[in-house]
Amino acid sequence: MVKERARILVVGGGYVGMYTALRLQRRLKRELSRGDVDITVVTPDPYMTYQPFLPEAAAGSISPRHVVVPLRRVLDRCHVVIGEVTAVEHAKRTAEVATLATAEEREGATFLEYDELVLAPGSVARTLPIPGLAEHGIGFKTVEEAIGLRNHVIEQMDIASSTRDPAIRDAALTFVFVGGGYAGVEALGELEDMARYAARYYHNVQPEDMKWILVEATDRILPEVGPELGRYTVTELRRRNIQVLLETRLESCADRVAVLSDGQRFPTRTLVWTAGVKPHPLVAATDLPRTPRGRLKCTAELTIDGVDHAWAAGDAAAVPDVTAAEPGTDTAPNAQHAVRQARVLGDNIVHALRGEPLDTYAHTYAGSAASLGFHKGVAQVYGRRLKGYPAWFMHRVYHLSRVPTVNRKTRVLAEWTLSGLFKREIVSLGSLEHPRAEFELAAGGKPPHSPSDDSNGSS
Repeated sequence: MVKERARILVVGGGYVGMYTALRLQRRLKRELSRGDVDITVVTPDPYMTYQPFLPEAAAGSISPRHVVVPLRRVLDRCHVVIGEVTAVEHAKRTAEVATLATAEEREGATFLEYDELVLAPGSVARTLPIPGLAEHGIGFKTVEEAIGLRNHVIEQMDIASSTRDPAIRDAALTFVFVGGGYAGVEALGELEDMARYAARYYHNVQPEDMKWILVEATDRILPEVGPELGRYTVTELRRRNIQVLLETRLESCADRVAVLSDGQRFPTRTLVWTAGVKPHPLVAATDLPRTPRGRLKCTAELTIDGVDHAWAAGDAAAVPDVTAAEPGTDTAPNAQHAVRQARVLGDNIVHALRGEPLDTYAHTYAGSAASLGFHKGVAQVYGRRLKGYPAWFMHRVYHLSRVPTVNRKTRVLAEWTLSGLFKREIVSLGSLEHPRAEFELAAGGKPPHSPSDDSNGSS
């Protein structure tokens, strides 16, 4: 039994937010039915995105709708509010929330009061003040960006196929990816594989005509899988005629020309930025303690250090790694830790409400796996290194076991099975990004979007 009625506010609907709320509604089923506990989840999107599947969604191996989990269906005992928390004043136990109706009501933001706070807003792309990046760069963190990038790549092949201008053709078939972590390497590997396959349907575009370039500022890629597999990945990518430029930085991408620190210049209509993440800006709009790097300072019990009734985990939280050999080490901001932290966080909130001792989060890193395209990958699991098809298979099996709900597992498995029996889908649905353009033109108005207005070159 909980000591007193508790209002729990969960900020964020990602890994930590969804899994924490899911854990709470399972552990507090009786209290929720009696009205002793109220759980509110505030999230900008009505779904949780399973980000490890974004590269496969971009390559067409998985339908976009199967990469996301609808929160209202999963969290049926919680109040799901679609909006953004813009500020938190924990001293007063209030959060400022801007919803979809805020602008319509013209009454300003609303305020939610709470007793227990779970702060899990996640992270955003870490960018640098590089000329032209804001105008021409493409991110790869959301399902919308993944599908938009897929449409964009296919559209560039259409442009190259239909132009007689060699400069336009060369820029359309040059694809630059900045960042050699998981997101950049997997996105590059899957999209290059997809474009290579799609080229067979173009009479005048060959795989050899395309330039795929990976730019990494450090001396290796995929540091999570270890130096040996990192070197193997570089060798495999170069074998596919992908240029891997290590210890190289992007200096500028103004005027659709990628200028690198080694002096190379690549005219390109596609520049994908995957060079790391940083804590969500909301963290700075709170009165909670933060580390010098801007993450929430947490304890091993996932409470915010020195603050009562406040909890955090995931990308925005600096959680001590009690299993690390070196003191002062924090857990890595990845899905493997986030899912497990959410389970402990939910249990600890229940313990706190019932006056029980809290659990300590401790998880020894199991390993990592990365897909480099169809039947290609690298993996390091419990010290064992896998390459090629075994690593790719391990990657799929692991993530299939981790994607939430039986519904999504079944749909993803069905799509993988069908993709082995039928050919790839290589259709670009660019109109999804501007669905009213054709109707506005037919109605006599000016189309709200034209190719010349798009910095990325998409129509």
